[in-house]
Amino acid sequence: MSRVSFAQTPDGQRIAYERTAGEHPVLLVHGFATTGALTWEATGWVRALAEAGRGAIVVDLRGHGRSSGPHDPDAYSPAIFARDLVAVLDAEGLEAVDVVGYSMGSYVSLALAQGYRDRIRRQVVGGIGTTEQFARWGVDAVRTALLQPSDPEADLSDSPIAPLLTSLRQAPGLDREALAACVEGMAAHPLDLSSPVPTMLVVGEADPVTEGREEAARMLDAELVVIPRRNHVTTLSARAFKQAALPFLDAASSS
Repeated sequence: MSRVSFAQTPDGQRIAYERTAGEHPVLLVHGFATTGALTWEATGWVRALAEAGRGAIVVDLRGHGRSSGPHDPDAYSPAIFARDLVAVLDAEGLEAVDVVGYSMGSYVSLALAQGYRDRIRRQVVGGIGTTEQFARWGVDAVRTALLQPSDPEADLSDSPIAPLLTSLRQAPGLDREALAACVEGMAAHPLDLSSPVPTMLVVGEADPVTEGREEAARMLDAELVVIPRRNHVTTLSARAFKQAALPFLDAASSS
């Protein structure tokens, strides 16, 4: 990856990102409790874009990675995340880009399209259905699992996000207070599933987080791609995901 840069947001946060060489850079938006590099570099996305002659803008969302991590739930919402991405685009002098978002990053991408229609040409969103997972499993329960993992009330073993929470308990260096604030803030701001730009929805066949995928695709007026035998984690690295998404995005960059 290239050198890390920082964009300043209107509320004084610093958003870390890296831009790789290539034409028509694609903005890559990760999900909850991960980083841009882990989501997009480790799964081969940055390499696949480079092989296609395209650059990438790999962002760490606020509360994640090297970006600022406020502990106030009011500092997190799809619209606020979208505003952060605009600050990154402005810092790079980019008027409009294609976007790929995954999981929580899909909601952020949709908010960017809804609030800043002229900044997105096309978008691919993945790993979502019609149900917002934090609200479904209860904000208090997820916060407890993050901040007090030994508490009996923290058992979310039957939740689709259980593997994520298990890995968080073992991962060093994460700001759990920021992640808990993010959960509370995002759950308080449900986003309408709508898109004013051409959209593709990609889901793993075995991903329970994408319950209602057909309805979500209808609401987004999106092409639906289902990756066989993939779950919420393994869909990201699937070659079929990239093989579907890149030609879809290229329809914009070549026009």
